Amino acid sequence: MGKKLYVGNLAYSVTDADLLKMFEAHGTVQSAQVIMDRDAGRSKGFGFVEMGSDQEAQAAIAALGGKDVDGRALTVNEARPKAEGSRSGSGSRGGSGGYGGDRRY
Repeated sequence: MGKKLYVGNLAYSVTDADLLKMFEAHGTVQSAQVIMDRDAGRSKGFGFVEMGSDQEAQAAIAALGGKDVDGRALTVNEARPKAEGSRSGSGSRGGSGGYGGDRRY
């Protein structure tokens, strides 16, 4: 199984293809995705890359962490799993919402 990496401090002009090109020099890239802001239609400045193996992921972290790309020093590390209660849209605020149950006036 591959290792998923978080890539931060990306220039807003970086595309999925650019991200793939950066990482493929360090091993097999299974996926490369720049996260986009739905409302603004542009990059949020970070993305995720899934490498083919742990060794390839470590090589990419060592080679690209802190590297200057388009005037920005990249942050590259192992991606953390989504935390419980993250903003995934599946009841992340808990409770049932609304204004309470039985109100009698």
